[in-house]
Amino acid sequence: MFSRRNRRPTSPELLTAWESLDSGDVPGALRQLRGTAESAPLAEVALVVGRAAGAAGFEDLQRAAAALAASPGKPQRLYDFGYACVERGVAHLAIPALREALRLVPDSTAALREVVSAYEDEERHREAVDVLTAHEDRLAAWPDRYLLVFNAVLAGDLDLARRHHALLPDPDDAMWQPARDRQNRVLARADRAAPFTPLDGTDLRGWQFVLGGTMLGTLSPYGFEAGMTGRYAWIQDTPEQCLRGLLRLKAVLEAAETRPASVSLLPDRGSRILGLAAAEILGLPALPFAPERPDTVVLSYDLNDTLAAEDGPSVLKHLLHRTPGQVLHEHASCWTDTPAVTPDSVALLHQSVVAPWAPGLRVNADGGVEQGEPDERPEAEIAAGIVAADPTPDEGDGGTPADPVERLTDFVAAVRDDWLSGERTRVTSAGPVAGSRFL
Repeated sequence: MFSRRNRRPTSPELLTAWESLDSGDVPGALRQLRGTAESAPLAEVALVVGRAAGAAGFEDLQRAAAALAASPGKPQRLYDFGYACVERGVAHLAIPALREALRLVPDSTAALREVVSAYEDEERHREAVDVLTAHEDRLAAWPDRYLLVFNAVLAGDLDLARRHHALLPDPDDAMWQPARDRQNRVLARADRAAPFTPLDGTDLRGWQFVLGGTMLGTLSPYGFEAGMTGRYAWIQDTPEQCLRGLLRLKAVLEAAETRPASVSLLPDRGSRILGLAAAEILGLPALPFAPERPDTVVLSYDLNDTLAAEDGPSVLKHLLHRTPGQVLHEHASCWTDTPAVTPDSVALLHQSVVAPWAPGLRVNADGGVEQGEPDERPEAEIAAGIVAADPTPDEGDGGTPADPVERLTDFVAAVRDDWLSGERTRVTSAGPVAGSRFL
């Protein structure tokens, strides 16, 4: 398995990762392992991971990897390695070891729960469901059967989720009650939405509502059948797109019969710009954000930017628990790094976005592409440009299904009684609608 002389992996699929480490490229080695760790010998994977962990200063993972490389057939060492991988954010490397530990010790609750955790981190929810149902005869109600329901929903299997949810008693430990309440709301939204939307593997809007209570305003007109399914990968945003998002927000509020009295401006520059434009579109006064203010639309351009600002921790605390009548709208929401607060309304989903006022790419006089300058005009002036923009939709590549505003408003009207309820808990998974990710 190893060359005893120099302790290098002998598996051809791991040599590229090893050579990346020779050149000091730890991220490159880990990317290589993503495609090979499931099929390569565990001892050799551990050898590579241990070297990468040492270079990164992860002593716990380095020790666990060394122990597994020395004794790859011992369940405890398999478990320790898998646990350390999950803790260090490389759950894909944990799965083969934890799966083997569970095979060797099939009654190990620790191994079962840890492999489910690893599957969840990788958004491999169907496999989490499969391993839990394979051990159904010994599942504890909390957390095991709860996790089965949780992963069944994220895998899109609502029938299985409902069946096990009906078997799940209220928790004895109060720490699980918020999770129980969230799960009740998710399944209530699914029941409400099911007659009006397919909730299949391409129903991005329907599942956004079910999983987080979010109304999705627009679908990307590019790459629908190439794995994007209504999401953007990279987008250089425009005033026109901002206006389309705000007009969809207005339509959502009207269909939901929600009548805000103001627009609340969050403290970051992008949110203030978009909030000023929203106030004009909605015909409402624009006021600085105040947590206690009811019946208001809180505007964020990108919640990750908002929450990263100096006042972010305070804003997070206040937005997680909703004020009556408060609607949180995010224009550009990152679906691969979801914000810590789930918005009530989103204009578009992206992996990477450049705001209209940020330094974006432009064509120079020679026909090449260069980095532009930021738009440093006053916020009110940029907002006025958004209001005056042309809201005509981008035709895209012709592959995205038509999405007239009536389709959105009919859905909102049908499910409005289950909108704007509960905490805005973060949803970390893309759910049943898969999306192509670009590293």
